[in-house]
Formats: sequence, C-alpha cells, structure tokens
Amino acid sequence: MAVKNARSQLRAKIRWGVAGAAVLFLASSAYALPKHFNRVISKVNDVTAIGLPRVPEKPFLLGLDLQGGAHLIYQADVKDIAGSERGAAVEGVRDVIERRVNGLGVSEPSIQTAKIGDDYRILVELPGVTDINQAISMIGETPILEFREENTEPARVLTPEEQKELDDYNAAAKKRADEALKKIKKEGLDFVSAVKQYSEETASKNNDGYFGFVSVASPYATIYTWAGTAAEGEITGALIKEFDGWHISRRGKEREGEGTVAARHILICYLGAARCDNPIYNKEEAKQKAEEIFAQANPANFTELAAKNSSDAGNKDRGGDLGSFARGAMVKPFADAAFAAPVGQIVRPVETEFGYHIIYKTGEEKQREFEVSDILIRTRAAADILPPPEPYAATGLSGKQLERSEVVTNPQTGTVEVALQFDSEGKELFKQLTEKNLNKALAIYLDGVPISIPTVQTVIPDGRAVIQGNFTLSEARILTQRLNAGALPVPIELVSQQNVGATLGQDSLRKSLFAGVIGLMLVAVYMLFYYRWPGFLSVISLAVYLSLSLAVFKLIGVTLTLSGIAGFILSIGMAVDANVLIFERLKEELEEGKSLRLGAEEGFLRAWAAIRDGNICTLITCAFLIWLGSSFVKGFAVTLAIGTLMSMFTAITISRVLMRFTLSWFGDKGNRLFLGYQGASLEEEK
Repeated sequence: MAVKNARSQLRAKIRWGVAGAAVLFLASSAYALPKHFNRVISKVNDVTAIGLPRVPEKPFLLGLDLQGGAHLIYQADVKDIAGSERGAAVEGVRDVIERRVNGLGVSEPSIQTAKIGDDYRILVELPGVTDINQAISMIGETPILEFREENTEPARVLTPEEQKELDDYNAAAKKRADEALKKIKKEGLDFVSAVKQYSEETASKNNDGYFGFVSVASPYATIYTWAGTAAEGEITGALIKEFDGWHISRRGKEREGEGTVAARHILICYLGAARCDNPIYNKEEAKQKAEEIFAQANPANFTELAAKNSSDAGNKDRGGDLGSFARGAMVKPFADAAFAAPVGQIVRPVETEFGYHIIYKTGEEKQREFEVSDILIRTRAAADILPPPEPYAATGLSGKQLERSEVVTNPQTGTVEVALQFDSEGKELFKQLTEKNLNKALAIYLDGVPISIPTVQTVIPDGRAVIQGNFTLSEARILTQRLNAGALPVPIELVSQQNVGATLGQDSLRKSLFAGVIGLMLVAVYMLFYYRWPGFLSVISLAVYLSLSLAVFKLIGVTLTLSGIAGFILSIGMAVDANVLIFERLKEELEEGKSLRLGAEEGFLRAWAAIRDGNICTLITCAFLIWLGSSFVKGFAVTLAIGTLMSMFTAITISRVLMRFTLSWFGDKGNRLFLGYQGASLEEEK
C-alpha cells in the first residue's frame, strides 16, 4: 500500500511538472512573440466576448548593425598633455561622452577608446539614433556657462592698415556711384539698365530697382526729404549719401501714410519678463497691479502714476513719455494698441514680452509716403571692420567652477529654473563679483548668448545662483544634463560620421534567422531519426528553450546584434548537446540490461556531471569575454551565457519531466521506438 501511494504521489508530481512546463512555454512564448498571441486573443474575444487581456507588445532591443543608427569617430587633441597622462585623459573624455550619451536616452550605446599610432580616438556607436546632428551636438559641444559684468573698456579704433583699407573701399564706391549718375544724366542710360549694371542691393535690383514707400519713420531720412520736394518720375540730380552707401533714386507715386503716434506708458514687469531686472511681482500680481493703475489713471494724474509705478527706468522720470514713434519702433502688441486708439484715450493693460503696459495716447500725426526706385552702391564704416563692442565682459567665473546644477521650480511664480552650486573657488569668485557689482547688472551667458541679466541686490557668499531663462521643463533638464556632464578634459574633433541604415541590418537579420531556422530543423530531424522518441522529447525541450531564452533577452533588455544572434544560435547547439549526452548515457544503461525507468533515472543522473562541467567552462569563458571584450564580443558572450543557462535548465528539467511522464507508454523494458533498446523488467531487477 505504501509503495502504491508513493507511486501515486510521484505520478501526480510528474503531471504537475508537465503542466508547469506547458505554462512556462506558453507564458514565455507570449512575452517573446506577443503579436502572434494577440491575434489569437483578438479572435477568441471576437467569437466569445470573454474579454481576455492582450499581451503588452514590448519590442526587442536591436543593436546598431540591425536597426541602424550613428557611428561616430572622434580624435582627441593630446598635444598639450604629457605622454604618461594621455591615456587617462582620453579615458576621461570617454566617461564624459558616456554621461552625455546617457542624457540622449540611447539604448546600449558603445563608447570605446583606441590608439592608432600616435593618435587617440574615441569610437561612439548609437543604435537607433535618427537625428545624428543632435547626437553630435550633445557629444562634442561643451555648454559654455559664463558670468559677465558690465564692460567699461572703450572700443578700440581702427589700425592704420584698417583705416587705409576702409578709405580705399569707400573711394572706389564713390567713383562707381559718380560713374552711374553720369551715365544716367549725361549719356542717357535708362534707369532700369543702370540698376542692373550698378546696383548692389539684390532685392531691389531683381525688381528693376523698386525700393518701396519711404516715410518719415524710415531710416533713409535724406531720401525722404528729397522725395518730398521732387516730382513724380524725377531722378536725383546728385548722389544721396545714406548710412549704407551712395543712392541714386527715382521718385514714384505719393500716398498718405500711417504716420507717427505720441504716447506715454506705465510698464509693470514681472519675474520672468524680458529685461525685468528688479521684479517685485509674479505675472498674476503684475496683471492685477496694472488693472488697479488703469482704474485710477486719467490724463491729469498719468505722469504722477508713471513716475511712481513704472518699471521702465528710461522714461519713468519723464512721466512715461515715449515721444513720437512709428509703428515699427515698438513691439507689435504695443504698436497695434497705440495706433488703434483715438488721441486722448488711456488703453487697458496690454501684455508684451516686457510686462503689462498702460498706454496714454497723447497725439498722432499723419505723414506723406513716397514711392522710390533706387540704385545703391554700398560703402563701409568702421563698424563693418571692427567687431561690435561687447556690452558685458568676462569675469573668470564660468562652468568650470560649477559643482552641480539641478532643475528647480520657483515657489512664488511656478516657473522652471536651473539652480547652480559652485565649488570653493567659484564660491569665492561669486562673492567678489556680487560685492563689486552691487546694484549693477550681472549677465549670465550660455554658449555666448545672454539668457538672464539680473541686477545684484545683495552679496551672495554661499556660491548659489539661479538661472531664470523662461525655460520649459524639457529645456531645463537638457541644460542641467549638459552642465553636469562637465567640460571635456581634452579637445576632440569629429573625423568620421556614418549613418548606418536599418535596411542592411534587417537583411542581415533575415539571413541569420533563416540560417538558424534551417539549422534548427536539421538538428530536429537528426534527433528524431537517431534517438526516436527521446529525440522527439528533446525537440519539445528545445522549443521551450527557445521561447524562454527570447523572453529573458527581452525581460532584462539584452541588445541583439548579429554577433549576439550568433551566440544564441551557438547555444542552441549546446542545448542539443546536453540532450545527446543524456540519451547516450541512457543507451549505455539499457545495454546493461536495466529497466527503462531505472535506466532513464541513471542516464540523467550520470550525464549531469559532464553537462555541468562543460557548461561551467563555457560560462567562465563568457564572463571573461564580457569583462575584457569589445561591444560585439560582449553581445556574443551575453547571449551565449544566457543560452547556456537556459539549456542547462531545459535539458535537465524539461526533458526529464517529459521523459518520466511518457515512460509508462513503453512498458517496463521499452521497445524499438524508444532508442531501439530493451531493458530488464521490473521483476528481473528485483
């Protein structure tokens, strides 16, 4: 009775093992190949309305050679670094690039260093990257963060050589302009022909010299004055000198223009508005304050309200007087409101990039406009040779002294900002700067562009600063990542860039998978022909192995490359190899006359040592390849290691459970379908 109960429990255990193997196969197959399972689930739901949940469709991660991407090669400039320190410096470059690439969100990038002769290079592979220019910008450019103070240095003057070059150029321009006017006036050259022969203004030259209408607000004041006294069709009798060169003009029609507007304004700026150096309101508070002032304002008290409340320091002391201005002199929302209002009206607060404006229109003057065609011979000024003076000068405080940056939110306004913390050197520099520039502007430049120009309100001794640049959350995060990545230890130059197309990779993948499927089918045929029923069980075990391995690849995020697929296909052979060892050992046990059940148990037990030792040696080799190998070698080693572990599991567990479950079908001694051998009966063993 006890033996019978034990056998009953064993059979139940085996049945549960088979059920578990089936569930494992279905679950891993569904996870590895969700599209196929979702088709079946959709059909079942359509027919039965059961509402089975769909399997999440997570794609495999593919490497550069399969899905395409960017392949970049940089050369490091190490000429200023001692020979013994060059290797470490280039490794530092590799580390910085790796941090920057991680900021791109690239899956499984490869960044390697190489020495070719005396050249040090960094090889960067970015699978799946479609915007190669963004990648190059993120990798190769260092964000230059600078703090600058007001520049008090006078602009330099032209050198004698520069002055001579300028004089010669302008003399040649004057000679050419005189020649054009002479041909028109004395030699009868047609004006349109003269335009095509002499004019240096491309836009008007391509339109027979048509210049458009000039008004009193035009920068061409001399041409406007002449046009006001000339008759329609008249050509200038002498050259007209303007800021950009010598002009020969022909007057066209006359019309009434928009003219100019005279106005006063009160500006209420807020934190985050352009040029708001001393914000005392957030945006909502500024709007509310502007509405309050508008409710109080009238022509009699507007000057007093402006002097008391306006944020525009340039005219608040004049009661907000802007004088007369043309439409183009103001930003569009302000100009639209000022020109649309009748004279004497105070306009409800208008929002611009500078804040909220209360506008009092005090006057309006209509002006005539004149149509002009024009020939321009350009001259040059000193400003065309000299670089424009920088309004702010470098202070020595930059991103080099930055310890860290982070994205923060202003608790009062809710705007996104970038907080900076300087190291000990930067902390002292920042303290000195705030002391020196108290109540003055201190500009924050990023990549040569001012992004914030706050006024120093107090001395800051703790080395903390905040950049308020009207950032979006995404922009602030990118800036923070770039600042935290730091400067490159040595300069690098992009010497090669290559877009790897996905088409070639897909073709290689198809061929590799086709070769793998053919090989797998041949292995299955061989196992069925040579080992018969155990061979069939090994094919089932191999199917479980395949689905389980693919599921693990996807679960842990293995990036599949061609070399990785090669490692996976090689591990298939190792999975079959384990079954071969087991079945050959089983044949030996049956040849000794043992029963089928006992021979199977002994075969699995005695083959395990050889399987274990062989696979451990493979895993040790894989570990060294992962540790010391390059990217493609690592991909091969990772998939081979995972495949080896899965093959050990399926060969010893799945094959054994299936063998135990089906042994009773062949009696005590087996038959020709089972390896072609017959073992002893249970009675003979006893």
